[in-house]
Amino acid sequence: MPFEDMKAAALVLLDEIMSRPENSFILQEQLREKIAEFRNLGLPVPGDLSLFEKRLEEDEAEALFDNMPV
Repeated sequence: MPFEDMKAAALVLLDEIMSRPENSFILQEQLREKIAEFRNLGLPVPGDLSLFEKRLEEDEAEALFDNMPV
């Protein structure tokens, strides 16, 4: 699949995550798979997708500490 088609498919997933937060967990996993596909093919990950991936990782790290007793 050409780079531009892959990028467009990933951006569609990103838009769906924003418009359908009730399904965001499933869509986020699909987006992670798409980002991994970029890397596996040796293609650069578009900046907006890379930024979103970083935010997801930060959110997950924060969620781990939300359940910690104080």
